[in-house]
Amino acid sequence: MSFVRLEDVSVEFPIYQGSSRSLKKVLLASTTRGNLARDARDRINVRALNEISFELRSGDRFALVGANGAGKTTLLKVLAGVFEPTNGRMTSTGHVTSLLDTSVGLNGDATGHENIILRGMYMGIRPREMAERAASIAEFTELGDYLDMPVRTYSAGMMIRLAFAISTCIAPDILIMDEWLTAGDARFLAKAERRIAEFVGHSSILVLASHSMELVERWCTRGLLLHHGRIMTIGPIEEVIAAYRKLTEELLAIEAGAAAA
Repeated sequence: MSFVRLEDVSVEFPIYQGSSRSLKKVLLASTTRGNLARDARDRINVRALNEISFELRSGDRFALVGANGAGKTTLLKVLAGVFEPTNGRMTSTGHVTSLLDTSVGLNGDATGHENIILRGMYMGIRPREMAERAASIAEFTELGDYLDMPVRTYSAGMMIRLAFAISTCIAPDILIMDEWLTAGDARFLAKAERRIAEFVGHSSILVLASHSMELVERWCTRGLLLHHGRIMTIGPIEEVIAAYRKLTEELLAIEAGAAAA
């Protein structure tokens, strides 16, 4: 049984300011001004996530919502294992598939057929196993003869079709998605939704970050609202959507007041 648990997870990114924008400049400054620790005063830590805690169990369909810069992408990358928490702890069981970037694991000069094997290898799937699944993947994409062409000639929508079909050829225990899937056409989006529904129906966990309240309301049952890296609301998706809309109205009112001042 798959699960995900975050306990007081924080993520910080160091930023070097002024004359210390690179490690080279920091080291040069340290040789002329005494020591590296002294120069570290030019560094600030940006906290992208601040003490995030929640737990997901099999069957959960969980949404991450919030304005740009709220920390959604950072949190997705923590869940996908791309970022390690600076503080706190994440524990999970189950195979994770992340759909955060359509280009990851794809070779632009290789054909669609070749990329089915290549991206499968990136996912840790043996070439022979991917070859056995290639026909069903190709059928799902509906790209036809375009699969014989280099991927660099594909449109964004075609890339999404190929990446999604490959990445979901094996039902994951935990599926992590960014909202780029919505760039696909309506018919393909409906196919993708049916496939995701099958995954969740077989006790998978879905985590979806999106600005589309219609999408998260349709796909998710629970969620959390992030603001400046902190959890503002967590619970049933209807409550999270209502909190997001209220926050959006408050931020717009503040911006309008500032502009009028």
